[in-house]
Amino acid sequence: MTGLIGEFSCKLDGKGRLSLPSKLRAQWPESALHTLVVNRGFEKCLVLYTKEDWLAEMEKLNAVDDFMSPEIRRFKRIFTNGANLMSIDSAQRILIPKKLLEYAGLGTDVVLSANGRKVEIWDEKLYDSELNVDSNELSQLAQHFHQQRKPSGE
Repeated sequence: MTGLIGEFSCKLDGKGRLSLPSKLRAQWPESALHTLVVNRGFEKCLVLYTKEDWLAEMEKLNAVDDFMSPEIRRFKRIFTNGANLMSIDSAQRILIPKKLLEYAGLGTDVVLSANGRKVEIWDEKLYDSELNVDSNELSQLAQHFHQQRKPSGE
């Protein structure tokens, strides 16, 4: 699946349960809502995938040969550490493990930021800080991104 879009302000309850907004759930196929995967993000956030998209990520990760590279083995170990299968309960919530809540520093107010095949889960204040850029920095980021893109057809 590709093309998840939207930014959603949400609340975490005291037990670490997060209600998934209906506008986000509607973008996933019904079959995908039975099992989701939550994991640490590269920045101080969590990342939510459908199980199918998580397996696609794992396929890409496992395609990289790690036989002779301790760095690649370590990256794989760290990247997959903390991944958890999640079920959506009857109230349309997921229960985020305490260890992951602590990793991302999630408080009561969180933001779900849909981005392609995944949804990032951020503490609201940290998310606002992450997006606080001026036009010059945004222009530099865009230039760097454009330089990293592979020409189509490769």
